[in-house]
Amino acid sequence: MHILTRNKLTIVVLGILFLVSCSSNQNTTTTTNNNAPQDLIVSEGFKNPIGFYDATPSFSWKLPQNKNVKKQTAYSIVVASNPKLLPDNADLWESGKIESDQTLFVKYKGKKLSSRQKVYWQLKFWDQDKKASDWSEVANFELGLLNNSDWQAKWISLPKVDKEKSPKTNKKSYKVQYLRKDFTIDSKIASARLYITAKGLFEAEINGKKVGDDVMAPGWTPYNKRIETLTYDVLDHLQKGTNAIGIALAEGWYGGRLMLRGYPKVSPKVMCQLEVKYTNGEVQTFITDESWTATQDGPIVSAGIYDGEQYDARKEQKAWSTKTFNDTSWQKVIAEDIDATLKLTPKRHNTVKSVQELAPVNITEIDKGVVIFDMGQNMVGVPRIKVPMHKEGTLKIRFAEMLKQDGRMYTKNYRGAVSTDYYKAKEDGQIAYQPTFTFHGFRYVELSGFDTSATPDESWVTGIVQHSDYKLNLEFSSSHEKLNQLQSNIIWGLRGNTLDIPTDCPQRDERAGWTGDAQVIAPTSFFIGDVHSFWMSWLESVRNDQDEDGAVPVMVPSLGGRLRAGAGWSDVITIVPWETYLRTGDVGVLEENYTSMKKWVGFYQSKAKNHIVKMFTHGDWLQPYSTHERDERFGVTSNKLIITAYYARSVYLTSQAARVLGYEAEAKEYELLFDAICDVFQEQFFDTQGRIIEGPETQTAYLLPLAFDLLDQELVQKAVPHLLEQIKLTDNHLRTGFLGTPLLPLVLDKIGETDLMYEILFKETYPSWFYSINQGATTMWERWNSYTIKDGFNKGGMNSFNHYAYGAIGRWMYERIAGIKSTKVGFKEIEIAPIPGGPLTSAAATYNSPYGKVSSSWKLVGKQFHLEIKVPPNTTAQVLVPGNTQENIKVNGVEFEDNSDVKLLSKTKEAFVFKVTPGTYSFKTNY
Repeated sequence: MHILTRNKLTIVVLGILFLVSCSSNQNTTTTTNNNAPQDLIVSEGFKNPIGFYDATPSFSWKLPQNKNVKKQTAYSIVVASNPKLLPDNADLWESGKIESDQTLFVKYKGKKLSSRQKVYWQLKFWDQDKKASDWSEVANFELGLLNNSDWQAKWISLPKVDKEKSPKTNKKSYKVQYLRKDFTIDSKIASARLYITAKGLFEAEINGKKVGDDVMAPGWTPYNKRIETLTYDVLDHLQKGTNAIGIALAEGWYGGRLMLRGYPKVSPKVMCQLEVKYTNGEVQTFITDESWTATQDGPIVSAGIYDGEQYDARKEQKAWSTKTFNDTSWQKVIAEDIDATLKLTPKRHNTVKSVQELAPVNITEIDKGVVIFDMGQNMVGVPRIKVPMHKEGTLKIRFAEMLKQDGRMYTKNYRGAVSTDYYKAKEDGQIAYQPTFTFHGFRYVELSGFDTSATPDESWVTGIVQHSDYKLNLEFSSSHEKLNQLQSNIIWGLRGNTLDIPTDCPQRDERAGWTGDAQVIAPTSFFIGDVHSFWMSWLESVRNDQDEDGAVPVMVPSLGGRLRAGAGWSDVITIVPWETYLRTGDVGVLEENYTSMKKWVGFYQSKAKNHIVKMFTHGDWLQPYSTHERDERFGVTSNKLIITAYYARSVYLTSQAARVLGYEAEAKEYELLFDAICDVFQEQFFDTQGRIIEGPETQTAYLLPLAFDLLDQELVQKAVPHLLEQIKLTDNHLRTGFLGTPLLPLVLDKIGETDLMYEILFKETYPSWFYSINQGATTMWERWNSYTIKDGFNKGGMNSFNHYAYGAIGRWMYERIAGIKSTKVGFKEIEIAPIPGGPLTSAAATYNSPYGKVSSSWKLVGKQFHLEIKVPPNTTAQVLVPGNTQENIKVNGVEFEDNSDVKLLSKTKEAFVFKVTPGTYSFKTNY
C-alpha cells in the first residue's frame, strides 16, 4: 500500500545532509494559505493514503505557525464522498462547530465506510479571538480491501517449488518464481487499483513497467494470523486491448530460514486482484487463479534474507511481463482459497523504500581482482553495482561492517549468514545490478569476478539505504564533535533496525524483532522519526503472537522455541503502548492494547508467589565486566530483582492505562497490586539502610527501583548514596547493559546529578558512548567494546556493529541537553529547560511535535547564557533559563517585564522560570 506521499525533503542533522527522496502514486495536499489548518493527516500520521486500513479513522491537523495564531478554541470538520460537496454539502459527516482546542485524533463519527471507498475531508478552526480560519485544502483517503470477503483472488504458486544451493555453501533458498497473465481491457479506464500480497516477497510489473517503488513487500507479520496487503494506483500502467501482468515471488521471511526456526515447511505464494473501473461505470476484475502460468527459470535464481541473492543474466526473459511474451513453455500454477483463519489487512505502516544513496569514500584492491569499497557509513540496504564483466563471468559481492587488521573483510560476526550476492554475466560489457529480495547490513562491499583490465572507480558501487519510510523529525547539533557523531550514530542505528519491524541487528543470522531492544529504544525513536504507525503496526503483531495465557514472546514475529516470555523483554506490551500514548497523545494505542496489557500482568500473576515471580529473563544483557557464573552475557544483577521490578512496572503502566481509559475500578485494583509488589520488593531486596541484599550490588540493581518508583521516599534517600557509590567505584563510568543503560540518565536527572551524567556521557574510556566512537563507530554497537583498535574484535561474540539499544541515550540528549520535554501527553504542554554541562558551549534541537515545531538553541558566550526557543500554537510552555537570578534577564532583547506572552513564574537558585505563549523568544542572562 502506498500510504504516504512525500516531496523531496532535506534534513540536516549534525551538519550531515540526509536527502530523503520518496515518491508515491498520490500527490500530497500542501497548503499555502497561512490562515488555514496545515498538515492534515488521518489516524497515525497518514497523508492522503491509498489502500488505507482504517474505516473508523481519526483526524489530526496543525495550526499555522505564525504570530497571529496562539491557540484553537473551536473546529469544524466536514467529510464527503465527493470533493465537490465540500464544504457546504458534506454527505458523510459534519461535526458542526465543536468548542474544543483538540487538534489530534478527532474520531470520525459519520456514516459507515466500506472497502475501496474514497473519502474527502477538510476543516477550519477558530482562534483565540474566536475568529474563523479559512477552510483547509481538501484532504482524502481511500480504503483498501478491509475484509477477506472482498477478495475474489486465490493464492497461486507452482505445484512444486524447488530450492537452489548457494555457491560454495550448504545454504539453500527457494528458487524465485516468475508468474504472469495476459488480460484484456475493453473500454476507456477511469481508475485502476492493484490489490496484492504474498506469503513471501513480491515485485510486480504491468506491461513491462514496475509497480510502485516498495522494497521487501509486503513485510513481516505473524503469517499464521495476519498478512498485510498493498494497494497501487496502476492507471498509468494500463492500455486498451491486451495487457500483461507479471510477478516475481521470493521466499522472504515467510519461507526462508530464520534464527531458531530454521526452514519452515511452507513455500511462497502470491495473490493479487486488479480492479479496473471504466468511464461508463462498469468494473472489471482480474485475479490470480489457475489460469496463470509460472516458471522458476528466471534471472533471480534464489534469494534469502540471511544469505543473499543469486542473479543469472543468461536467464533473463525479455519482455516477460508484456503482451508479446510467449509463455507456452511455462507451467500452469496451482491455486488455493484464502485461509479461513488468516486475516488479510491493508498495511498499516509505511513500506520499506530506498531512501538515500551513498558513494564510496575509499577503494582498496587487496588482491588482484579483489576490491573493497568503503561506503564510509555502516548502513542497511543493498548495493547498486555497475561494473565491466566478461561473458559467463561470475561477480561475487560480499559484505562486512568492519575490516580486519590486514584490511580484509571481517565477517565472523555475521555468524551463519552468508550475506553474499552473485551475478552471472551473459555477455561482455558493463552490467548494472541491484539485489531485489534481500538486504544487508554493511559498510564495506567486496567485489571479485569483474573484468580485471578495468580500473575500479566510485561509480562501480552505490549504497542504497533502505528502511521503513518515515520522516526524520529531529535536528540536533552541539559544539562537541563527538556528541554530534553520537547523534549521527543513533540515527543510523534506528534507520538500520526499522526495516519493516524493529530488529535487534540487520546483518547476521538474526535480524529478529527482539522485544527488549524495542522497548529500550522506543522513547528515543519518537524524537528521531515519525514512527507512530510503525509502532502501532508492530504492536498488532505483538498481540497476534501473545499466547492465550498472556505470555508475550521475546521476539515478534515469534520464531518459536522456548523463549515465549521474558521479563524486561515481554514488558514491551505495556511499555511501548504507554510511550506511544505519551509522545503522540493517541488514546487509541491504549484502547487497542489494554486487554493485552492485562493479559501480560495476568501471566506475571500466574507465575508469582507472594509477588515474587519465577520467570526467564535475559537480565541486564551484555553488562560490561559481567562475571555471571552461567553466561557472562546475562549480567550479574539479580534476575529475581529484575523480574520483580518489571512485574511492578507493567502493573503500574496498566493501572495508568486503565485510568486514562476510564476504568476506575480496574485502575484502583492495579494500583493496590503495585503497592503490594513494592512492599515485597523493599523487604526482599533492600535492608533498612537502602542497600541491596539480593545478589551483588550493581548500578542497574539500584537504577530499576529508583526509575520505577518502587521504594518509599525514606528508602529512596538511603538508596541514592549507594547508587552513587557504585558509580564512584567505577571512576564515574557506567556498568550497565541493555536494561540499565536507558535508566541511568533518567535516574541521575531525577536525583539532581546532572553534572555526574554529563561526566559519564563524555567519558572517552571503556565503557562509554564515546569509547566506541574512538574505535571508529558510525552507528551504535551491541557491546561497548565490540572492537578496539588495540585488541581487535571482542572474543565473547555478540559483535553487532549496528544495534540500536544504547542509542536510548538520545532521549536524555534531547530532553536535557537541548532541553525539550513533553510534560503533558503529545507535547500539549512543554518544558524547555536546557542545562549546560560537560565541555559543551552550545547545543540546539528542533523537533517536529504533534502540534508543530519546537526548538531550543542555547550557547555560552563568555559569562552570558543565550537561549532561543520556538513554541508551536495550541500549546503552552514553561521555560527554565539557567543563570544568575540575582541579576536581570533580557527577553527578546530588552530588560524583562511581565507581559501577556511571557510571565515570570518563579526564580530558583539557579534558573528563571517563565510561562510563555506560542511564539519565538530569546533570553539572555549572566550565567
